[in-house]
This record gives sequence, structure tokens and C-alpha cells, in this order.
Amino acid sequence: MAEHAPDPVDERHTPEFPLPPGDGPLDVLVWDAPNVDATLAQVIGAKPTAANRPRYDAIARWLVDTAGDHEVEGAVFANVPPAAAHGMRGWVEAVRAIGFAVFARPKLVDRDDVDLDMLAHVRHRAASGRLARLVVASGDGRNFLEPLEELAGHGVDVTVLSFFEVAGYAAQSPLLRFLDLEEVPGAFLEPLDRTRLDALPESGAWLRPTRSLREVAGEH
Repeated sequence: MAEHAPDPVDERHTPEFPLPPGDGPLDVLVWDAPNVDATLAQVIGAKPTAANRPRYDAIARWLVDTAGDHEVEGAVFANVPPAAAHGMRGWVEAVRAIGFAVFARPKLVDRDDVDLDMLAHVRHRAASGRLARLVVASGDGRNFLEPLEELAGHGVDVTVLSFFEVAGYAAQSPLLRFLDLEEVPGAFLEPLDRTRLDALPESGAWLRPTRSLREVAGEH
């Protein structure tokens, strides 16, 4: 467990969430729902659907199975545009029913992302002295690399859970572990339509275009 916590910059107020009971080591997963959805779309070259989005129940099983005797906590962070509030209710309740807490921030302007809220939650958990392992599901290296490496330098086992194509910051860091989301058992019902450059067959592989030539030419 970390002896002391780094202090990520947080210019907004993020409500604290109660610590899980007990005083033993704690494994925490924070899930950046907007980023995971956006990076999945980038990886497969299409808008994600219910059929190819990651399954939260599989993520929960993996977190528990790899935690040993540590207490576990999972938190999903989401933006809620006012017009989408009613439609997102079912998704929020389904995620909560699996065992995840949900932090929801209204999406009123472009800068209303949840990155700072995630870092604030991580800071709260690190300050408790119980944080042993942190799993961050996000491909956003710009906001997460420095604070995550600082945590790792203070003894926290930090894993970034994302896609190889977009999370090079974690795969290349000497302090962070990286796990591709598709490597979590059962995370996807079917293999994603992607070709990983770090796992090419010896014979090579085709990578199909994500847009047609005519579509691109028609923009000019």
C-alpha cells in the first residue's frame, strides 16, 4: 500500500464517496465511460452498440478474481447530457446492480469531462492509506499519465485497462501495467473487429479502411 498519496490538481469540487468497510488493503477500479466508448469506436471504426460494448459483469468478476483477499471497489464515471438523462437511467441502474458505484456529472459544456472527478476519487482513496491496487479504464494519457506514475512510484500497483491502439502511454511506461480490455475474460461477447499491430500473424494482416475514398473525396 502507498505510504502517502500524490495530490493531483482538481479545480472543481467532487463529492467524496464513503470508503468500503474495514481497514485492510483496497483494490479500486475507476472506469471512464465516455473515454472507453470513444476509444472503442476508434478501434472498431464504427459507433459501438450493445453487442460490442464491454460487459461490466465480466469486468467485475475479473477485478474480484485478481484481488485475492483485498477489499474491492468499482466506480463508473459518466457524463449525462440533459437531453439524454431519461435514456441513460436504465444503463445507470444496470451498472449499479452489478456492484459498481456510478458518479454522474451533467454535461453542460464541452469541458464537463469526468477526468478530474476520477482523479479526485483516486486521491481520496490514496489518502486513506488503504489503496493497494488501482485499475484505470481510460485511454487518456494526457490527464492520467503523470498522476498514475506518481502513485506507482509511491507503491500502488497501477494498471491501465484500455485498448492497445490508443493507450500507448501506459504500454510504454516503466511504472504502469497495461492490459488490453479484450484480454479480460468474457469482456466482449464476440471478438472485436480489429487488428492489433502488436499481435500480427507472421503472414501479415489487412486493415480495412474506416471510411470510403468517395466519402473523403466528397468533403473537398
